[in-house]
Amino acid sequence: MHTTDLSVCMIVKNEERHLRRCLDSLRPLGAELIVVDTGSTDATPAIAASYGADVITFDFSYPDFSAARNHAVAHANGRWIMAIDADETLRPSSVSLVQAIAACSENVACRVRRYNHRANANNPLVDEYVRIFQRRPEYRYRGRVHESVDASISAGGGVIVQTDVCIDHDFASDPKARRRKNLWYLRIIEEEAAADPSDLSRHIMLEMACCDLGILDRAGELVERIVRDWPTDPDAHHAAGMYYLMYGTSPARACLEFRISLGLRPGDPTTAGWFQVAELCLALGVDVSILRSAPNALLGQIG
Repeated sequence: MHTTDLSVCMIVKNEERHLRRCLDSLRPLGAELIVVDTGSTDATPAIAASYGADVITFDFSYPDFSAARNHAVAHANGRWIMAIDADETLRPSSVSLVQAIAACSENVACRVRRYNHRANANNPLVDEYVRIFQRRPEYRYRGRVHESVDASISAGGGVIVQTDVCIDHDFASDPKARRRKNLWYLRIIEEEAAADPSDLSRHIMLEMACCDLGILDRAGELVERIVRDWPTDPDAHHAAGMYYLMYGTSPARACLEFRISLGLRPGDPTTAGWFQVAELCLALGVDVSILRSAPNALLGQIG
């Protein structure tokens, strides 16, 4: 019997290799499981059903990850939604934190910390995403790829907060496979940005996709266009700060962009944290390329 407080929503396709491990990590939550299958030809649906999940098929002939995620959310019954992928696991230490979030009534959405574990790498890449939010009709994902629920939460009056919830991700690090996937994503994001030039999120995602593919000249041009066309948007300046810190090899410009972003959105924990990193890199002359290859090693250089 699951709690009515929390629904865990997933979209899957041919994930029999990972799914049991993911669902085992979620079992202590006692949550409702909503699994949207986008065309598996392996045992994925049967595995999900064996864990008591509500398995729903979804036509993915027109690729749209937001539509699939929103389909899952629409079938959920919990007061709170938690999104997770089949190749991720919830850390045992985070179970009680998620349960505490699901028991509260505040209109907040929660960022979780994801540790991306790569083959032949000692240091996981760490990123943060909104993964837990209240089930409200206006809270829906946007973007066919690199989908995000953040904008609809902010527009609906929700407050996005940082939490100590941690997820581990079995990162697909095969270079050829990742490049094929990133090229596919790039084409889709280009279509979206062309269809709606006013959507800042798509232009930021386009710049990030170029960075992932090593098309840095184009990424730099996109960054400059973003801060020119959206001068009062904190996300625009945060994106510029990340580019100049990670790829533009300019901690000074990164500091400037993070400072502008914080002026427009005071106290944002993610921007504030990266602003500190940029300041340390600038002050100590740290080689910022280390942030891309082994981010945790930065602590060793600073120490």
